[in-house]
Amino acid sequence: MSQQTNGQNNGNGKDFVLGSLIGGLVGAAVALLFAPKSGRELRENINTSSSEWRERAGEWKDVAYEKSGEWKNRAVESSSQLSKNVSEKSQELSGRVKDKVKNFRTSDEDEAEKAAQEVAEAIEEAAQELEKQQDSTTSSNL
Repeated sequence: MSQQTNGQNNGNGKDFVLGSLIGGLVGAAVALLFAPKSGRELRENINTSSSEWRERAGEWKDVAYEKSGEWKNRAVESSSQLSKNVSEKSQELSGRVKDKVKNFRTSDEDEAEKAAQEVAEAIEEAAQELEKQQDSTTSSNL
């Protein structure tokens, strides 16, 4: 958050300097146009001022290209980092889900195995009791 605030303050400072520079140039042009000079002097001053403005406009253009390149690079870096983070988190989450499903299946299999074993023991006990009853019935019939 401090970087964002710092970036906003830095942007505001640049805007102020740019506005001051443009205001100064406009003020100088207006002063030249309304100053009492001869036609030749006025034309020379206007030509000089327009040359300066062209140079400064070229400098501003270069700065704009440079800054846009920097912003593009930052955006590419940020998006690649974000993509990497999302990929890592999704892989981590996928691994967790697989582990949970595996544990769930294992616990279900254990419970099913225990239940099957209990049923088998109950059947065996019932078979033993049935044999005892048959043995006692057979002995009593004899």
